[in-house]
Amino acid sequence: MADASSAIPAAVLRNLSDKLYEKRKNAALEVEGIVKQLTAAGDHDKITGVINLLTHEYTYSPQANHRKGGLIGLAAATVGLSTEAAQHLEQILPPVINSFSDQDSRVRYYACEALYNIAKVVRGEFIFHFNKIFDALCKLSADSDPNVQSAAHLLDRLVKDIVTESDQFSIEEFIPLLRERMNVLNPYVRQFLVGWITVLDSVPDIDMLGFLPDFLDGLFNMLSDSSLEIRQQADSALSEFLQEIKNSPSVDYGRMAEILVQRAAAPDEFTRWTAITWINEFVKLGRDQLVPYYADILGAILPCIADKEEKIRVVARETNEELRAIEADPAEGFDVGAILSIARRQLSSEHEATRIESLHWISTLLNRHRPEVLTFLNDFFDTLLKSLSDPSDQVVLLVLEVHAAIAKDQYNFGQLLVFLVHKFRMDHSLLERRGALIIRRLCVLLNSERVYRELSKILVEEADLDFASTMVQALNLILLTSSELSDLRDLLKLSLVNAAGKDFFLSLYSSWSHSSMAIISLCLLAQAYEHASAVIQSLTEEDINVRFLIQLDKLIHLLETPTFVYLRLQLLEPGRHILLLKALYGLLMLLPQQSAAFKILRTRLKTVPSYSFNKEQPNHISEDGSMNEENGINFASWLQRFQQTQQQHHLHSKSQALSRNIPISAKEVQNSEEVRGAAPVAEINRPPSRSSRRGPGQLHL
Repeated sequence: MADASSAIPAAVLRNLSDKLYEKRKNAALEVEGIVKQLTAAGDHDKITGVINLLTHEYTYSPQANHRKGGLIGLAAATVGLSTEAAQHLEQILPPVINSFSDQDSRVRYYACEALYNIAKVVRGEFIFHFNKIFDALCKLSADSDPNVQSAAHLLDRLVKDIVTESDQFSIEEFIPLLRERMNVLNPYVRQFLVGWITVLDSVPDIDMLGFLPDFLDGLFNMLSDSSLEIRQQADSALSEFLQEIKNSPSVDYGRMAEILVQRAAAPDEFTRWTAITWINEFVKLGRDQLVPYYADILGAILPCIADKEEKIRVVARETNEELRAIEADPAEGFDVGAILSIARRQLSSEHEATRIESLHWISTLLNRHRPEVLTFLNDFFDTLLKSLSDPSDQVVLLVLEVHAAIAKDQYNFGQLLVFLVHKFRMDHSLLERRGALIIRRLCVLLNSERVYRELSKILVEEADLDFASTMVQALNLILLTSSELSDLRDLLKLSLVNAAGKDFFLSLYSSWSHSSMAIISLCLLAQAYEHASAVIQSLTEEDINVRFLIQLDKLIHLLETPTFVYLRLQLLEPGRHILLLKALYGLLMLLPQQSAAFKILRTRLKTVPSYSFNKEQPNHISEDGSMNEENGINFASWLQRFQQTQQQHHLHSKSQALSRNIPISAKEVQNSEEVRGAAPVAEINRPPSRSSRRGPGQLHL
């Protein structure tokens, strides 16, 4: 230190810390001259001593003017060193950079000025200390003093020029620092960072695209900045990178896809739109490279399909179609289970459009990868069932298409209808609101006869008698009114002359016995008029209640529809169809005379040509009025089954009345107990039971 003091006159040292800038400047010029002489003499030890003196006695001094003088002195010493300055940069830079954090704004200003002059001298050598300088500049860009900011901007431009000219810049060493700074919220720092990203990307020898995943999230974060200028700068940088991606043969789509997926759910509209636009391009460009990320990408796209902004919806829909068009192979990393999980989760979305596209995805996967999808059936089947209660008819129709696709094999077909009946039992409102839609659509998709046979088989075993009756009445009404089931009605009309018609008629009979009006309707449809009349005459006081009369009213109105036009035309020949007349008059006798249905049926019967019931009966009626077999059907036996089923309903009603403390005779209670003992009632609120043996794609609860 003494050698340094002797090299620099005391007056120069005194002026270097003067409060007047001119004196400090002149003293710095003296220091520059002295260092030049020492450099020429090759006396680097003394130069080191001078630098140490300026550092410790001045830049680290508690006196602000000393610190200012030290900074200007270090810059002057660097100028004096000229081409020899590089070997002393390790000494010169730390005190200057340290001064950027000085409490005195003027000291910070002079630090900028000093580093600027140092950089002009050393140029390329500056690169080896770039990270330290960049970190300092990053902090200065947010300085509270406008003069310091202005000086920092000048220094920043110079450093950028040096970096773009240099072939020694290490992007690998710089990226970690950039990544660390990208989440800073200060708007000045953000502008500083975007500026550097743009400059470095413009240098041909620097591969910023290869490191884009390291700072891409930070750029997207800036799209929601409160400053329009920052948003525009970030958007411009992102647009440039996207163009480079389109022109680049090799891009790391995977890491960036993860970032884009997160940003597609951002609350900021502009961020969402930019993210979904990038995803759209990635799907077009990356295709097979994105296979492992399909589920994540789909998870980002589906919510955007229902975005409140139309431009986002448009891009999201296009991207969704592009993604679905790619036929990936599970053997190549395509995760069917992950895609199904996303689709299942989005089925709970509040937006109809998202739910619809989720179902399209499940349907697509079933068509392409049915075996793999069925292995995950237990994971999403319950969600599909719940979706039958969706407020959107379009969603329900798509759900039914998916169910139908699952039910192509016999096992899953049976299980679908078992679960559907269970769903109707648990949610009666679903049966009322959507029952007809669901049954009709399934009949179209899965063969109507097959559906009705299976439902009938299930309802025969139904323990909840009230529900069984309600369900049968619903199925019967659908059978009588739906245009989709006209083939079934035609088949039933042949029940007495055709083996197929007979078989179908009998397959429905046992379950239809849960409702007397359903059985009567079935017999009229099958033209089994003699049996219809026998059923009507078998009805007792207990059968004729409000519910029965409501159903009868519906039937009378249905008799006037095209469905029963054949029946009405048969009334033109009462002699040939005396049993039909008998059945219709039987219904008339059950109706209250003041009801609209009574008047409708009576009016219809008045149009029938006169005929006497005393005339000879057809040969197939025995003397005691019992029925002979027709087409091999033992109607007497089936009538007994109907009566037994109805007896169960009567006893069940009495049991319910008893539980509500409604007085019932001792004999009725005794009869109820006997029936219970003979046929124990199973638990009815439990989901359908499963066999312990299940193959792939078989459901269990």
